[in-house]
Order: sequence, then structure tokens, then C-alpha cells
Amino acid sequence: MYLSWIIPCYNEEPRIEKTIREVDLYLKSKNFSGGYEILVADSSSKDKTQEIVKRLQSQISNLQLLVIENKGKGWAVREGMRSAQGDIRLFSDADNATSPEHFDKMIPYFEKGDDVVISSRNPWDAVGAFQDIPESLLRRTAGKMGNLIIQIFAVPGIWDTQNGFKALRANPAEKIFSSALMHGFSFDIEMLALARKFGFTISIIPVKWKHDPESKVTLKSYIQVFADVFKIRWNLITHKYDI
Repeated sequence: MYLSWIIPCYNEEPRIEKTIREVDLYLKSKNFSGGYEILVADSSSKDKTQEIVKRLQSQISNLQLLVIENKGKGWAVREGMRSAQGDIRLFSDADNATSPEHFDKMIPYFEKGDDVVISSRNPWDAVGAFQDIPESLLRRTAGKMGNLIIQIFAVPGIWDTQNGFKALRANPAEKIFSSALMHGFSFDIEMLALARKFGFTISIIPVKWKHDPESKVTLKSYIQVFADVFKIRWNLITHKYDI
């Protein structure tokens, strides 16, 4: 199989159908040799998310539903990556804040042999990157503070580690997510830190990104990410990822 498209979600009843249909429409238009699957990694939603996905399975034959324990977004992505069958494994957010067609920009990097391709909203990472609808002042301030910490302690040189649109080849995906320890929103940072530790190549594409005011990332989430960065650094120093 060429591509596994993973959508981590929790209580996404209002928008999961729209998101899945947009992803499926894009993938059908590409006609990838080897085919694809859409894998919804649901963290035991308490609303009708699972019912909607199951209904759509009768219309979208390559749609898979993976119901997992609710341990956080990172856990959902990890389980999705480890259950996927694709030679390339991509995860995107349930709100499609980064639209599916951005995968077009990733394809040339995989064709030339790169291991990991991520997207960025920051023009310091890639020319042409920008945010269509800016985040709130609080989120922008917290994001800048967090990025400084990330730059110093975890992943220097990458200015947007958190955008939810990243893809990996199968071998790097299995190696990285079998070693990963972060279950929450800091999993992106850990993923990139591990990619560097294991010697995988990382490329970056620019994206046009639209902020969703209904985002579930709170100030508390930012604070937890800050704390997790130090855990990631300590795990690297103490060789916890070598076990």
C-alpha cells in the first residue's frame, strides 16, 4: 500500500464527516499506485464520532476505524502509525486546518528518498508558509515562548514543530513510534527529536494554515508541552529511547 492517512480524533462529531470526505476526495483524485487507506484513530469518543465513521465505511471502502484508550493525541497518532500498512504514513488534524492537497508538496521529497517530511506555518522554516487566520494573542505568545524552549532543549533549527500535518516512511514511523514515550501534544517534538537521534532525514514544506477557533489546545496544554520538552531532553541524555 502506498499511503496510510491517519486522523487522530476525540469527540469530533460536528466535523469528522466533512474531514474524512475531503481527505477521501483528494486521495481519489490522485489515483496513487498501490492504493491508500484512511485510518481514524479515535480516543474512545463519547459523542457520535464512531457512529459517523462506521456509517461512512459503507461508502468509503478503504476507511478504517481504530478505537483506542483515551491517553492523548500523541497516543492516538502512535497507535495509528503502528497499525498502518502504508509505505508512507501521514497524520493530519481532524479539522483539516492544513488542507489535504498539501501532500502534493511532500511527494517529491519522498521520491528523492527523504525519511520524514513535515509542514510549517513559519516562513523561517520554508518560504511561502503563513497563517490564513492568526491565532489569539495568548496562543501566539505562548507559542513563541514554547518555541524558544524547544529550540534550546529539543529540536534546534525547526521553528514550527507542532503543525498537525506530518508524514514518514514506514521504517522511520515504526522505529520512532515504537520508541516514543510522550502521549500528549508534545509528541510532535519528541518525534522530530527521535528522527534526528536515529539519523533520519527531515524536510519541510510550507503550508497555508487556517486557525480553528474551536481548537482543543488550551493554555494548560501549552504548559504541559513546556514541561514535556525537558522530559524529552532528559530521556535523550539518559538513553531512555535506546531501550
